[in-house]
Amino acid sequence: MHVVLWDTQRRGVTKDFAGGFGVGRYTAARGVAGGIIRHFIGREHRPVSLLYAHLAAIFRRLGHEVEYCEDRLPTGADLYIFNPALMTIDLERTAMAAAVAQQPRPHVLVVGALARHLPEAFAGRGVTLVRGEAEQLLWKLDEVLSSDSETVDVGSVEDLDALPLPDWSPFRPGRFRLRHDFWRFPTALVQASRGCRLACDYCPYIAGGRSLRHRQPQLVADEIRLLTARHGFRSFKFRDPLFGADRSRAWALVDLLGRLPTRVQFSIESRIDLLPDELLTALAGVGLTSVTFGVETPDAGLLRQHARAALSAERERTFVEHCRQLGVRTVAGFMLGFADDTEASIRAMRRYAKQLNPTFANFNVATPYPGTAFYEAMKPRISNFDFSRFDGYTPVIEGQHLDQGDIQHWLEKCFVGYYFRGDYVRANWRELWPRLAAHRPIKPRPVVAVRAAA
Repeated sequence: MHVVLWDTQRRGVTKDFAGGFGVGRYTAARGVAGGIIRHFIGREHRPVSLLYAHLAAIFRRLGHEVEYCEDRLPTGADLYIFNPALMTIDLERTAMAAAVAQQPRPHVLVVGALARHLPEAFAGRGVTLVRGEAEQLLWKLDEVLSSDSETVDVGSVEDLDALPLPDWSPFRPGRFRLRHDFWRFPTALVQASRGCRLACDYCPYIAGGRSLRHRQPQLVADEIRLLTARHGFRSFKFRDPLFGADRSRAWALVDLLGRLPTRVQFSIESRIDLLPDELLTALAGVGLTSVTFGVETPDAGLLRQHARAALSAERERTFVEHCRQLGVRTVAGFMLGFADDTEASIRAMRRYAKQLNPTFANFNVATPYPGTAFYEAMKPRISNFDFSRFDGYTPVIEGQHLDQGDIQHWLEKCFVGYYFRGDYVRANWRELWPRLAAHRPIKPRPVVAVRAAA
């Protein structure tokens, strides 16, 4: 069987982020400063979705031919797979219609977050929605293809270790570069766990389930070793929403990464309170170059309103400073555009971002993703259900005090005001230009001794 994995990267979309709903890139800043920001954002070439790499491996294990296509639709395939992002759903549906119109009529499957949380967008289009984790097709492909239903619920993968390792060969992986996180390329995505046990009502990750499932650390290390040898990957971005949630597995991975024959760089995403100093130091010692974490706002009351557990400002500042001493970049997420935001609240958020002074500050607009409690609560305030605007940087909520034009204005002020400061460059130049600085991070204590101390 000839299988086509159809994709698009138009509008700057990255489908692997925001729990599979996808995000865009901030490109709205104007003037010289805006041009500089757009230049640095545009240098990245983000990898294809990890889901597609898994599906390529699965279909090949099942004996099928796999072809990956961006923005073109080859004719004559037996099966077309679509993994739509919210902001490109119109492009996906156009391509789906072209696939369905072929004779003889092929199978067309829709997978990913939108198949689960926005099924009405595909009703009556002659496609089959695979609700659940699409990697289940390894065991349930025949069941899905033989079904007469528009939606087939395949459930979740109980044992992540049973999945074949991702196959990146169809995607020209040598072009993948994530310059915010690394300075060695190409870059691959890797995952050691799925799920998030937190309850933030706006977070798209928990829409896919809150139960945590883990892979064996040895298999994760084997995957990194194999992909380094096979494709020449030099850096790996972990796609775990809560890296370090299982402390013992994190320590085991430290040990294994330290034994790899080729040293690689890697980045993680987590909460600060899951990364104590000893673990952070050990991770830096085996290749950690970047940590992404959410701050959102310094307003503890607003965080509680959205079921997010707040951390103290002192803990966040200490964490950023420790990372800086280790030569590890910090990528802190901030949000504006909540319904009750005011100019004062946004000014306070921007002021706090400058005080924290991470290597990179990412300012996102509060976006209501289908399947979240935030989406249901904000429905009356969503001014336009044109999902191409749901890119993480375009306001779609009508606020009580600020309109969407105000939020767009403040988003630009946040980006430009943050990066064009002397204090920013003085604090972060070693992490921004590690080769120029010839930076040498603090030498971590031996892993065994650190682990004993923990």
